[in-house]
Amino acid sequence: MKLAVFDFDSTLMDGETINLLAKAYGSEQQVSEITKEAMAGKLDFYHSLRKRVKTLKGMPLKQVCEVCENLTYNPGAKEIISFLKENGYKVVVFSGGFDEGVSAGQKALGYDIHFSNTLHHKDGLLTGKVGGEMMFSYSKGRMLEKIQVLLGVDSSNTLVVGDGANDLSMFQYAQKKVAFCAKEVLREAANIIIDTKDLSLIKNYL
Repeated sequence: MKLAVFDFDSTLMDGETINLLAKAYGSEQQVSEITKEAMAGKLDFYHSLRKRVKTLKGMPLKQVCEVCENLTYNPGAKEIISFLKENGYKVVVFSGGFDEGVSAGQKALGYDIHFSNTLHHKDGLLTGKVGGEMMFSYSKGRMLEKIQVLLGVDSSNTLVVGDGANDLSMFQYAQKKVAFCAKEVLREAANIIIDTKDLSLIKNYL
């Protein structure tokens, strides 16, 4: 058995779920400012996630689901997942985003399982709080290590694909490390760099 792990936002999906939700709810400007703080190193992933989700307080869950049912996926996403599954890979998605988006992505793209965060809600409205399995910058690496133990797969049979600093923690557990249209910090750690927005190009490296 082989293992392929993908990031979701800006890797399989074209864009960031939090930005799309904020745009729909009218908190896009606030989220943009928090993201800038995080990019400048003033906030770590955990704190920036919590601050950004707080701007969605009061958003109807129904509206969240509508946004997530209409996500745009990157070219080649469905194709590469089908190809990997046909060639003996278990395909897993790790997302610092949210279950509603990643669940919709699973229906659309066909990956095997996903791990993400949960937007808390009460009486059909978001509370502005978030929890889950992918809250920290180290979460993806820790989860990948557990899955490798569970499936009996080592790094030589593991492929990881991501675009940002939050994906770095996965790279030490995989022989094939793909930076997809990625930020510089991830490109430096990768051994496969794809700058064309077409995930099917990963086939060339398998």
